[in-house]
Amino acid sequence: MVGKDPKRESYFPAIEKKYGKKMSYWFTVMKKVADKKYPEQMTYLQENFGFSRSHANALVMYSRGSLSARRFSNITEYYQDLPTQQAKTIRLILKTIREKYPDLQLVIAWNTPVLKLDQSYIFGVGALKNHILINPFTPEVIEFIRPKIGDLRVNKHTIAIPNDWEIDNKLLFTLVKARIAQVKNKLI
Repeated sequence: MVGKDPKRESYFPAIEKKYGKKMSYWFTVMKKVADKKYPEQMTYLQENFGFSRSHANALVMYSRGSLSARRFSNITEYYQDLPTQQAKTIRLILKTIREKYPDLQLVIAWNTPVLKLDQSYIFGVGALKNHILINPFTPEVIEFIRPKIGDLRVNKHTIAIPNDWEIDNKLLFTLVKARIAQVKNKLI
C-alpha cells in the first residue's frame, strides 16, 4: 500500500510515473478487458504492460468499482473472510510447507498469506471464488515443475487448485525448494 492511504487512487501518481501514461489511458485499457475476470485482467496488465502486482491490483480493483482496499492485518482475519473449505485447504497447505521449512515466515502481502525467507517471497496462496491459486512468484519455477503438475491449471505465475484439493506434499515441497534455490542464486 502506498503510505497509509487505503484509497486505490493513491497508487495513480506512481502508475503514471512508472508506466509513462496518464490514468485516462489506463482506464481505456481496462475498458478493453472489462468483460474478463479479475485474474485475467491482472495477467493482462502484468504481461502486456509490465505492471507490478500492486499497481495492477489497484487499477483492476478501481476499474471494477472498489475504491478502497480492505486490508487484513493478520492471518486470522484472512481466514475469517474465507468459506470454510478454502480456509481449511489453505491452512493445511501453509502448515505442510512450514513443517518442512520452519525458517519461512508467514506474512500478509498483497492481502494474502505469503511465506518469506529473509526479504524474499517464496510461496503465496490466495482464494478466488471457485478455486485457490498457489504462487511460487516466478514463471521459471512454474516451468521447472510443469511436468510434475499433472492436470492442474497452470498460469504464468500461478497454479490453480480446487478448493478441496488433497494436499500434494511432493508438489508443494518441489515448488518451495526450487524457489528457495532460485532466491539463493542456485540453478533450478
